[in-house]
Amino acid sequence: METELDLSGLGFTTISRLGKGGSATTQVVRDSADGRICVAKCVLLDTLSKHHQELAKQEVFLLQALRHPYVVTYCESFFMDGTATLVILTEHCEGGDLRRLILRTAGSASRFTEDQVMMWLSQIALALQYIHGKKVLHRDLKASNLFLDKNAAVKLGDFGISKVLEGTADFAATLLGTPYYMSPEVCCNELYSWKSDIWSFGCVLYELCMLKRPFESEKLPVLVHMITNDLYDPIPDLYSDGLRSLLCQMLTKSAAARPFADEILDNSYVHSYMAKLDSLAPDLSCGRTPPGTPPATSRAPGVFAVTGTPPGTPPGSQKLVSCSEKSSAAARAASGGELVLD
Repeated sequence: METELDLSGLGFTTISRLGKGGSATTQVVRDSADGRICVAKCVLLDTLSKHHQELAKQEVFLLQALRHPYVVTYCESFFMDGTATLVILTEHCEGGDLRRLILRTAGSASRFTEDQVMMWLSQIALALQYIHGKKVLHRDLKASNLFLDKNAAVKLGDFGISKVLEGTADFAATLLGTPYYMSPEVCCNELYSWKSDIWSFGCVLYELCMLKRPFESEKLPVLVHMITNDLYDPIPDLYSDGLRSLLCQMLTKSAAARPFADEILDNSYVHSYMAKLDSLAPDLSCGRTPPGTPPATSRAPGVFAVTGTPPGTPPGSQKLVSCSEKSSAAARAASGGELVLD
């Protein structure tokens, strides 16, 4: 396995290893051609079921199709020479993930200021508004899938179990995600849609305020009972009524009563923080759509194979997965691998 994960022959130097789980490993690498630092996720496809192989390929398609300041940026992907190892390169977020920062903050007996929490809330809401506008459900939104760049801006990542829905009123049914962040409708094995991501978003917001998850138990039946009955401790008084109101709306048991991402952004309390984001970096508000705008209808649905292009792809569109056009790409092309999803 270590030989398979050695990317030095493809022009990359490993800086550090981030983690290993199941059939995937992640590491921080430097591209010798241009010096850029990125994260390499190496997925051993031949150890996965056919369904999970398709999920891995779908992640590549989604990452390439999503471009937003608060979504982790896709760089490129390729198969390693003579193997079934898929390598997905994404931008490296120097600040690590939000979960680790929460644990460090809890260990130091301090708390995040409301201004910081609200800035992150605004950034996450923008990211969700964008992906939901592309008809993409994240399905595993949690603190460890939110990454911090060098400026402490948060970026949504890890689209490994995301789903593309065909229509704005579509629902998904597969039980996926991290139990602590599962919505009541997912716990009850009911159909779910955009509002399940909003519930998970509310769990993250709670975690930022309390430095612990709202629902925690080592026993799944107990956890499900807590989630489906809204059993969580109130957040500290140091946070405002405006923040409390947002949290209550997101952690409402009824999916229909939860706000959409654009409704969160249209909240009067959030407006002042949106203005701060715009003043700090006007281009960071890109991808925002007017409140009430329905998700786009041009995104192709489904899981994609390794040939052709996605159904519904506009003529002349860029290939969804390819090696980058630079000197080190020659080695990758020689390995026989340009991955194109359909």
